[in-house]
Amino acid sequence: MFGFYDSYFLFFGLQITYYGFIIALGMALAVFIACKNAKYRGLKTDDIVLAACYVLPLAIIGARLYYVIFSDYSYSFGEIFRIWDGGMAIYGGVIGGAIGVMLFCIIHKKNFFDVGDIAVPSLILGQAIGRIGCYFSGCCYGIEVTDSSLMWFPLSMQVNGEWHLSTMFYESIWNFLGFIVLMLLLRKANVKRRGVVMSLYLIIYGAGRAWIEGLRGDSLYIGSIKVSQLLSILLVVAGVIVLTVVYFLTKQGKIKTLKEMYFDEFVLEQNELAKRKKEKNKEKRKEKRILKSKKNRESDKTDNNKSNNSEVENNTKKE
Repeated sequence: MFGFYDSYFLFFGLQITYYGFIIALGMALAVFIACKNAKYRGLKTDDIVLAACYVLPLAIIGARLYYVIFSDYSYSFGEIFRIWDGGMAIYGGVIGGAIGVMLFCIIHKKNFFDVGDIAVPSLILGQAIGRIGCYFSGCCYGIEVTDSSLMWFPLSMQVNGEWHLSTMFYESIWNFLGFIVLMLLLRKANVKRRGVVMSLYLIIYGAGRAWIEGLRGDSLYIGSIKVSQLLSILLVVAGVIVLTVVYFLTKQGKIKTLKEMYFDEFVLEQNELAKRKKEKNKEKRKEKRILKSKKNRESDKTDNNKSNNSEVENNTKKE
C-alpha cells in the first residue's frame, strides 16, 4: 500500500510526489485559515469557499504559465500542460490567484480590499509551506557554497553533489514570520482601514523575496535581470502606493472605513455579549450573597437556640 522513495511516495499504487503533496497541503490549510478569518471583514465561510473555486485553478494555471514563459527551455504545446513533470513558479500563482479574486469580487459584488485582506495571511502561509516542498524537488536553491565552514544544513544543502545556500528555507522562515504579523494585524480591532493588511503583505513578501532572490542560483531571467527579483521590488512599491492611497482616501472620506462598514456592528455585538456576561456574573454574585445571608441567619438562629437552651439549663440548676 505504501512505499517511500527520495522524491515521492506510493499510495495504493499511485505515485505522489512530496512536492505536490506539500503544495496541496498548503492550499488546503490556506483555505481553512481564510474561512476562520472571514468574519474580520464581514465575509462568510461560504464566500471564501466560493472564492477558492476561482482562485486555486487560476493560481495553478498562472504558476505554470509564468514558469513556461520565463524558462530558457522551449516547451511544445503538449508539454505546457504536463505540470506533473515539474515547472511551477510561485509568482505566477500569486498573479493567477489575484485575477481569481478580482473575478470573484466583480461577479459576486464583493470588495476587493476586503477579500484581499482575508486572503493574504493564508497566501503567505501557503507560500511558507510550499517552499518546504522545494527541498524535496531540489529546486529554488541558492548560489554554490565553496567555504567548507558553511556546508551545514539548514544554512546550505547538497544539490546534485554540490553545496548550495538553502534559500527555500530562508524564504519559508521569512513567510512564516510574515504570516504571524499579518494575522495579528488582521485581528486587531484598531486596524480599521480596508486594504492595509493586503498592502503590508506586498511590502513584507516583496522585500524578503527581493533579498532572497539575489541569493538564488536557479532563477528565471529576462536577459540579465532576475524576473522575480524585479517583480518583488515592484510589489514593495505597489504596497507602499496602495497603503498611501488607502490612508488618504479614507481620511478624506472618499472610501468607507471598516468602522463605517461593519466594525461598529461587530463592537456592538461584542459589547452586548460582554454586557450579558456581566449581568450573568452579577446574578451569580447576588445568588451567592443571598445564600451566604441565609446561612448566616441559620447560623445565628442556631447560636440563639443554643444560648437560650444554656440559659434554661442554668435557671433550672439554680432552682
